[in-house]
Amino acid sequence: GNNYQVLASNGHVRDLPKSQMGIDIENDFEPKYITIRGKGDLLASLRKETKKADKIYLATDPDREGEAISWHLCNALKLDPQKTSRITFNEITKTAVKQSLKQSRNIDMDLVDAQQARRVLDRMMGYTISPLLWQKVKRGLSAGRVQSVALRIIADREEEIDAFIPKEYWSLDANFQLDGMKKPLVAKFYGNPDKVEINTKEQLDQIMADLKGARYKVSSIKNGERNKKPPLPFTTSTLQQECSKNLNFGTQKTMRIAQQLYEGVAIKGKGTIGLITYLRTDSIRISEEADQACRQYIADHFGEENVIEGDAVSKSKKKIQDAHEAIRPTYVDLSPSQIKDSLSRDQFRLYQLIWKRFVASRMHSAKYETTSVRIDGKGYRFTSSGSILVVPGFMSVYQTEDDKEEANSVLNKVKMDSKLKLIALDEDQHFTQPPAHFTEASLVKILEELGIGRPSTYAPTISTLISRRYVVKEQKNLYLSELGDIVNQIMVSAFSSIVDVNFTATMEALLDSVAEGTVEWKSVIRNFYPDLEIAVNQAEEKLEKINIEDEVTDVVCELCGKNMVIKYGPHGKFLACPGFPDCRNTKPYYEKIGVKCPKCGGEIVIKKTQKGRRYYGCENNPECDVMTWQRPSNEKCPECGGMLLEKGNKLVCEHNECGYIKQKEKNNEN
Repeated sequence: GNNYQVLASNGHVRDLPKSQMGIDIENDFEPKYITIRGKGDLLASLRKETKKADKIYLATDPDREGEAISWHLCNALKLDPQKTSRITFNEITKTAVKQSLKQSRNIDMDLVDAQQARRVLDRMMGYTISPLLWQKVKRGLSAGRVQSVALRIIADREEEIDAFIPKEYWSLDANFQLDGMKKPLVAKFYGNPDKVEINTKEQLDQIMADLKGARYKVSSIKNGERNKKPPLPFTTSTLQQECSKNLNFGTQKTMRIAQQLYEGVAIKGKGTIGLITYLRTDSIRISEEADQACRQYIADHFGEENVIEGDAVSKSKKKIQDAHEAIRPTYVDLSPSQIKDSLSRDQFRLYQLIWKRFVASRMHSAKYETTSVRIDGKGYRFTSSGSILVVPGFMSVYQTEDDKEEANSVLNKVKMDSKLKLIALDEDQHFTQPPAHFTEASLVKILEELGIGRPSTYAPTISTLISRRYVVKEQKNLYLSELGDIVNQIMVSAFSSIVDVNFTATMEALLDSVAEGTVEWKSVIRNFYPDLEIAVNQAEEKLEKINIEDEVTDVVCELCGKNMVIKYGPHGKFLACPGFPDCRNTKPYYEKIGVKCPKCGGEIVIKKTQKGRRYYGCENNPECDVMTWQRPSNEKCPECGGMLLEKGNKLVCEHNECGYIKQKEKNNEN
């Protein structure tokens, strides 16, 4: 209403100074907060307005960091405690905001202290270990309480992969013809009749010899039912994982778009609406009002029989903050199709995923009819099993790739007296595979399982590892770089307790205890700092200087003739002359994609527009004007000779009038 004026602090207004640690070690670790550069005028403006106000409500984010921002605002603006209150809401809707005004409270100093403890711990680590890394390796490196443990987890996985020795094994499939069925029944070798692993070709050859002339018969048919439970509503972690798998979003992109949906989007005919609840949460709890609205929506649109009884329960036994609800749509009756025209493509895809998952969480399980068949011949056993979806339940709304199962229609036709004619025995050699490289999604999952970090820290942690070049992201996989390996080795040898998974998880639990008011925040710091100081001093004495050579390219400096090297700046890679400071020549670095320019024979490279949009162009630009938004392939169009461009899983001719399209061959790389 007109009685209220809404003003923004635009996030943090005070922080520890960048030029020094900003913690008074001698004065019981008291933090020294200063006004963030550039916020002076904003604070002056806010101070002027708050003096006029009868009542001030601080409505920063509903988490520890938000609580801390409110406390900093109180101090920076010298607000009168008698006329200042704190309000929080999990969704930016009229109802939630009005309700929060009725439930205003004082600032929760336990939450503020938990945030102060986190900030001071991270600052102590960063400002004591990072200079050591600069001194022993190179400038610009950093260490962090969560970041360094995440790096170690990735490094440990790389070690596992490197040390992995593949083991041979064989599979044997029997293809049977059933009377009246065109499609064969495929059964997998099981054993004789107990389970047998085929580990060598000799073992397989013996089984094949034994099976010569065998007559096969159905020895058992087992029919059953299987239920697939509906998914739980999204938490920050599960949202980031599903977005990575289903939408190919990185964690940063997921959080950025979710923030837009939370803050509000202009919807045609409805004004600006916050479309989802708060995006940083580890809880699956849903408000009673939203729960009832969702159940009513399901009853109206999918039938009363599809509404599940009771609440979804998480299997996880780990402690969660439960400060906010799960991530859900603020209005379940605003279906994705209704508001599609008001959203960008990415906003729509993310909103649709959140909406479908929430609705599905209140629906009945999917039901499958299962069939399992055993086939015996000459003392050996083959098995075939499959399932058919009979009651879709929640899957009529929400399905992931994991939910999609191929129905085996032939199995339903098998009877105990079915005549089986062997068409062929298919043998295939396999080798056990090493553990998979981490993706952003799988790293978030393991961090959550181990209790490392919190919903708000997953995305920035991964982003820091990539921006510091400790890990390299290719396709979806995260690979440890040479620099990352060196930094990890230093951290493990000199600061083994800090990068210990259990230590970091325990520290998170201590911060939770501070937030609950059961542990005093400075006692956490007092116990941590002396060990850190000793470890840093020992590392300074024992660690030797490590030189990392710049990557040399085949690009020759036209000023002095030396081969240029790859350097890293604030905007990524660039080429620089190794003769610096005598030769200061630099050039942009363009990544080659292994495709030759069809016009001049130069290399096609990845470039970016001024606004950061990626495109593909010839390295000889401006002399050669070849440019395309889609990635070119090495193949030429058989119809007109033009470039074939990658579009999804197809290759399409660059000339629209040609119209040639072919299916892209599948990449077998993991």
